[in-house]
Amino acid sequence: ITNVCPLKHNLFFERFLNPDRADPPDIDVDFAWDERDDVLASVFQQYDGHAAMVCNHVLFQPRMAIREVAKVFGLMDREISQVAKRLPWFWRGHDESGADLQARLEALPEMKGLDFPKPWPEVLRLAQRIVGTPRYLSVHSGGVIITPRPIQDYVPVQRAPKGVKIVQWEKDGVEDSGLVKIDLLGNRSLGVIRDAIKNIHENEAPFDESRWEPEDDAVTQEAIAQGRTMGCFYIESPAMRLLEQKAGVGDFEHLVIHSSIIRPAANEFIREYLRRLKGGAWKPIHPLLGDILDETFGVMVYQEDVTKVAVALAGFSYAQADGLRKVMSKKDKEHALRDYKDRFFKGARARGVEERQTEAIWDMIMSFGGYSFCKPHSASYARVSFQAAFLKVHYAAEFMAAVISNQGGFYSTFAYVSEARRQGLTILTPDVNLSEIHWKGRQDFIRVGLQSIKNLSLETQARIVSLRRKGRYRSAEDFFARVRPDEGEARALIQAGALDSLAPGRDHAHLLWKLARWQRKKNRLACEGQTANLFASQGEEPLPDFPPGREIERLRSQFAVLGFLIDRHPLVLFADALPRQGLVKAADLKRHAGRRVRLAGWLITGKVVSTKHGEPMRFLTFEDETGLVETTFFPETHRRFCHMLDWGRPYILAGKVEEDYGAVTLTVDQVNLVSNRANGKNTFRLKKSEIALSLRSSQ
Repeated sequence: ITNVCPLKHNLFFERFLNPDRADPPDIDVDFAWDERDDVLASVFQQYDGHAAMVCNHVLFQPRMAIREVAKVFGLMDREISQVAKRLPWFWRGHDESGADLQARLEALPEMKGLDFPKPWPEVLRLAQRIVGTPRYLSVHSGGVIITPRPIQDYVPVQRAPKGVKIVQWEKDGVEDSGLVKIDLLGNRSLGVIRDAIKNIHENEAPFDESRWEPEDDAVTQEAIAQGRTMGCFYIESPAMRLLEQKAGVGDFEHLVIHSSIIRPAANEFIREYLRRLKGGAWKPIHPLLGDILDETFGVMVYQEDVTKVAVALAGFSYAQADGLRKVMSKKDKEHALRDYKDRFFKGARARGVEERQTEAIWDMIMSFGGYSFCKPHSASYARVSFQAAFLKVHYAAEFMAAVISNQGGFYSTFAYVSEARRQGLTILTPDVNLSEIHWKGRQDFIRVGLQSIKNLSLETQARIVSLRRKGRYRSAEDFFARVRPDEGEARALIQAGALDSLAPGRDHAHLLWKLARWQRKKNRLACEGQTANLFASQGEEPLPDFPPGREIERLRSQFAVLGFLIDRHPLVLFADALPRQGLVKAADLKRHAGRRVRLAGWLITGKVVSTKHGEPMRFLTFEDETGLVETTFFPETHRRFCHMLDWGRPYILAGKVEEDYGAVTLTVDQVNLVSNRANGKNTFRLKKSEIALSLRSSQ
């Protein structure tokens, strides 16, 4: 259900409904992520006894199997995680060569440095036996069935641990039975756009949503063409931003193409698309295809293209062509696919198509296996992407505040804070008198929300904001008396700087002393059964004259409770540990295209992929204070360094700067971990979106 015009954007109606189609189409509706549960509750209330959610059949995979068996053997979580968490996501438990699980694990580069003492050999032997067997039924991300008669008349139903009713069939079984599945999906970006617009209205900035046409905004198109889309729905991933930079076009029609073509098996077709987009000569693979693929330069991009080509080239009916499209995404497709391939080649041969042309077209069809989009889906996504990109370009503070507040996206809060600073925005310290629960932006400033302070409960966050409406907090004592935070929450607020305005010019030690005095007095009065005069002035002892605190300790505290630094990139704290010369900055990489360089970068995100030969490699994103660096770790480099790569740590990378259609990446061949020895004892580290600091002994 979308507001994209099917006529304006030439959407293929037969993809939705055609005379040969026997099964009903799916219905998908996206809601803001934090509104979906209310929608589901409404559905179950209105159709009580007639509605349930679809289930997923969860099978034991290697990581899960190892964990469960190891628990039975009494191994500690830490020991189990050392093995389980290192498995690549694409790794499977079965092996056609017959090698046992332990031998295959030991061959993985991720397992470098690990051995498998008893009882691990027995654990792995038993884990291998249960891989692929059913474990439990989980709840589908949004699939709902509504039936005319009571739902148990159609399908077995049970109640999931989270409380909702689920059917015992997966989505394919539901579809085969003729039941209609409605997907009620939660989308964080809709929450981002909603909150950004609300923030804009709160700031009384000019914005008329009724006349909003972000697709026609030239500045937004230029930002998309340059890949400046971090935080923007569906077009913020490293791969997508690189594709946008290579294409160099940011209009709506091309964004729809890019949203669909960037699928895992389509790399060679992406390169051919870019060549043709840049003016390279091309013609249809066969005249029968004519103008079918004209708008995508003769390259199959959308799911509908499979249907169109099968009808035009092989004489398939719409029902047969749609069946081919559907079987592409199924896990057990090999047997059915052979039959479709035979029919496809036979039909093409009957129309005079040469075997080599049919092979080329079939290879392109195979690139849709497992993961692809139809054009209406991509067009709907592209509209949301444009709305997000428009807000980022024209209302950067409000938009980035909404991105962080909704706690979703491809990157961590740490990375979005860095991006906001690169946009020229100033991050303001959290403040009990000024911060809301969520982050708020205004002009060129973003105020940290209370939600980002570690160990601060939702109840206390709400109490701080609610009580403040009755009058600002005048002092630390006033705040403690009215809000009554527990000690851990109060310490977190102090370390985050949220109470600084209540003791201007004072060090955190001053506030911590007041907290300790308040705790002592509270405990004493509680023993005496008194609470009313908790902060009545009764000749309090004077505060000590604290010496100025060390800046490094203030930053350390800020790291611990926020997971980022307010006013600087943490990489600057490693200046003494970095080489004085020979490092380039991320923003200057393009000037070094074709040359080998060294740079210091902070690891913020990435993914492991499998090559055609089944070897693991990585695409990782690093950043410094000037920009992002997209890197490639080919299999050999991955084998050498994957065991030392961890999120949120600084590294010195060495490799060759590659430029492809204007997009710059670094092909890494050497990695060194940066260890900070500055200030004697402090080691800084950010792990999984949160910086944890530890003190090392001087030895």
